[in-house]
Amino acid sequence: MQLKCQNRVLLLLTLIALAAAMLPFVNYAPNRLVSGESRALWQIGSFPALWLLAIPLALVLLSLLPGRVPLILTLLAAELLFIALFWGAGKSASWLAQTGSPLARTSPGSGLWLWLALALLAGSDAIRRLTPHAAWRWLLNAQIWLLPLALLATGALDELSLLKEYANRRDVFNDALLQHLTLLFGTLLPGLLIGVPLGLWCYRHPGRQAPVFTLLNIIQTIPSIALFGLLIAPLAGLVQQFPLLGSLGIGGTGRAPALIALVLYALLPLVRGVVAGMNQVPHDVLESAAAMGMSQRERFYRIQLPLALPVLVRGLRVVTVQTIGMAVIAALIGAGGFGALVFQGLLSSALDLVLLGVIPVIALAVVVDALFSLWSALLKEHAHD
Repeated sequence: MQLKCQNRVLLLLTLIALAAAMLPFVNYAPNRLVSGESRALWQIGSFPALWLLAIPLALVLLSLLPGRVPLILTLLAAELLFIALFWGAGKSASWLAQTGSPLARTSPGSGLWLWLALALLAGSDAIRRLTPHAAWRWLLNAQIWLLPLALLATGALDELSLLKEYANRRDVFNDALLQHLTLLFGTLLPGLLIGVPLGLWCYRHPGRQAPVFTLLNIIQTIPSIALFGLLIAPLAGLVQQFPLLGSLGIGGTGRAPALIALVLYALLPLVRGVVAGMNQVPHDVLESAAAMGMSQRERFYRIQLPLALPVLVRGLRVVTVQTIGMAVIAALIGAGGFGALVFQGLLSSALDLVLLGVIPVIALAVVVDALFSLWSALLKEHAHD
């Protein structure tokens, strides 16, 4: 019997994973400022490296088998590999901590990062093949993270350098999280209050769309650092002329120019989303609603808004993820957030501190994007019903 590859994506991912076993699994350094030395899987004591390598080998065999059962086994194996990598990283750090000084740091190596990414991709590919329903895909992808988060909560990963950095800067991290969320919601609320009415105005006056979109496109092309810098002088001048503004927290640097710039960047996706969503509502549906005696307000709230909402959600999704990332740059003008940790780590050449700022930003963006994905899926299912 001749075997034929049934899942080329899985086969490619597992072959890359097996090759990644040659890369460093962890990096061991005597302190937080030294790069240290790399340790491969087989160079770490009390760690079942061969057992971990057996999972990608099993995935290679599963890629050759047809049917639904191999897909379920593929998802379970990818999830097991993902969990084992987290547990292995914590176990390696604990073993190396017993053999070194208290200042020593164990950080994930390039091989571990690559293995984690490949395990997630293999699991996501299996989920995509298992079910076409977006809501089920979302739930299956979310449950992959339950046990790794449990390991994190139980302290199994505390010996990793990133967790040590967090323990040393817990209060600073919490303040950065609060500041980052303040920038996010401080951008979304004014952005919606300005962008949605402006989009509706452009929809009702098509001749005004060209100049509005031209202006918003120009704003979008200005580099974020340049826009932050352009706002410093005008705001500083306003505070000098009106000292009351300074008592309200407005100044040439800090949160005020950051929020103004982020709101300006948010307007183009929001306005385009509103116009595109309203334009996709069929005219014959509106004519039928008018013939039934609905007023313009009723047609808007009962017909246009529900039909346009999926497009509006997509625009808001883009704005939210964009704002989470751009808020990092706002730290350059004193707005705080996770960007302050990133730039502080860059200035002190401390990679763990950089990661302490970068990883939460990525995690926040992924979580928010996943929540918007679930919202969009629920809207689609409601529309079909």
